[in-house]
Amino acid sequence: MTLHGILDVSFWQAVVITLAMTHLTIAAVTIFLHRAQAHRALDLHPAVAHVFRFWLWLTTGMVTKEWVAVHRLHHAKCETALDPHSPQVLGLRRVLTQGAEVYAAAAADSRTLERYGHATPDDWLERRLYTPWRWQGLALMLGLDLLLFGLYGPVIWAVQMLWVPVTAAGIINGVGHYWGYRNFETADASTNIVPWGLIIGGEELHNNHHAFPSSARLSSQWWEFDLSWLYIRALSALGLARIKRVAPRLTIIRGKTLVDMDTLSAVVTSHLHVFARYTKEVLAPVSRAELCRDAGHCRRLIRQSRRLLEREGNRLDAAARVNLERLLAQNQTLATVYQFRERLQAIWGRGAASQEVLLGNLQDWCRQAEATGIQALERFARNLKGFSLTPMGTV
Repeated sequence: MTLHGILDVSFWQAVVITLAMTHLTIAAVTIFLHRAQAHRALDLHPAVAHVFRFWLWLTTGMVTKEWVAVHRLHHAKCETALDPHSPQVLGLRRVLTQGAEVYAAAAADSRTLERYGHATPDDWLERRLYTPWRWQGLALMLGLDLLLFGLYGPVIWAVQMLWVPVTAAGIINGVGHYWGYRNFETADASTNIVPWGLIIGGEELHNNHHAFPSSARLSSQWWEFDLSWLYIRALSALGLARIKRVAPRLTIIRGKTLVDMDTLSAVVTSHLHVFARYTKEVLAPVSRAELCRDAGHCRRLIRQSRRLLEREGNRLDAAARVNLERLLAQNQTLATVYQFRERLQAIWGRGAASQEVLLGNLQDWCRQAEATGIQALERFARNLKGFSLTPMGTV
């Protein structure tokens, strides 16, 4: 054995091997821990699931029940004082630099594990090896790295140990709730960091995930790419995974002129899609038409008003509400389309109402929207009658 270990790799070979191993770790986190265990979006063949469990034991020391419980707590209490990941509450710097410590504190709470850690592996290996001997897995990985890669081994091991705390605890839970673009106006501050989920296995598409947590696919727009979804489809084709749910897709049945129960189901079930379409097809063009005097003025004004108009009212602070009220008071057409959006939101927010009442409300909304004389709103109301869903579970 040389100073470079049994494999006697060059520097660049060591770099490629390190990236490959850290990518396998990310795949294990997003496919096994996140999508399969925490959200039950897919079932994995026992052999595949155990390969992921074993690799995570070697490279992270994380216990499945703990990770799942903390992640479910994050969704249940998102952006509140009980959320162990929120930069909106804890501050971005703390989540980026101390995310692993915050996670460990949450995982040590027995109440969190009892309430949110259900239906996770509880077999002999989990009870006798992975949970009580978690640090021994990391030590074994260090020994293997030293044996295989010699002097490169400690560096490779250190990168492996830092990969999940930096990318998951830091970037996803930090930047992914602080900066980026949003396809869906979720109640939390989640964002898509970039539209190409490559480095962190698709987890970059974090706003899409918070919009549809139980979806095995994290991409939503045609131009977005979720690398782990490609892996999941390959496992499914080989009979090693069963996809249970994907996010519904909103479609339009051309020529449909009646608002019926199918329309209501599409609007209520996929209200985040409806909200996004309304913003793009009604609020955006009406804002440009009503507020812009010239290109330069339009760019400045749209930047200033976009956040006010696109956000749900309950996500605006007191100062933002004052600015929004001032903006709407200055333009009646813009105020009308904004009020119609609020009324449409109220329909899917009335969970206790009967379907007949909700259907009547939606029919009234469409009829009144078509009578406003606002072209973009009229067109949206006509299209809404044809709204239908590609249901959850259809790939």
